[in-house]
Amino acid sequence: MGISDRKEREKEELRERILSAAKSLFLEKGIEKTSIRNIADQIEYSPGIIYHYFKDKNEIFHALHQGGFRQLMDKMSVLASVRNPLERLKAMGSIYVRFAMENPDMYDLMFIKEAPIDHVASSEHDDWKEGGGTFNYLRLTIRECIAQGNFQGHDEEALSYLIWSAVHGMVSLHIRKRCEVICSDRQTNIVADGLEEFFKMLDRL
Repeated sequence: MGISDRKEREKEELRERILSAAKSLFLEKGIEKTSIRNIADQIEYSPGIIYHYFKDKNEIFHALHQGGFRQLMDKMSVLASVRNPLERLKAMGSIYVRFAMENPDMYDLMFIKEAPIDHVASSEHDDWKEGGGTFNYLRLTIRECIAQGNFQGHDEEALSYLIWSAVHGMVSLHIRKRCEVICSDRQTNIVADGLEEFFKMLDRL
């Protein structure tokens, strides 16, 4: 391995160490209490070295949220073999909910916290590519559903937004501990039960 290759590998390894430390601190303390300084302390470097890789904390959290979207889409990849688009749509909802419930802090970072989007807004390309890619997968699946006779009379874009909003709302209420208003004996399974009710509604459209 040449000197330039070794330096590039070491650079990438340090970047991953920064992200790993930031993720660990984020999960322990939350975004607000995670700083460039305590990330640097975690990897035993000066804060200055982090600025060689990331311009600010928001860019670090944007990189973490990109990783979360890759994880989510990796899980969605198993649906490529599901030919019935309506069944694929339901399976997408189930995978989305399971991912959110198993990774509540990462889901919070991906879809609720402002830091990653603040970075997007301040960058040269102010489009949210990660969210856009996920939404486009949903949009294309709904387009296939309409082509096969489901959801007749409904607008593709608005329906895609409605379905995403409904599923996002269910998991967000749970993650943000807003489900205490539900009957106590139903709280444990309310997201799964709500998703099943939503699927029944989709079947009727």
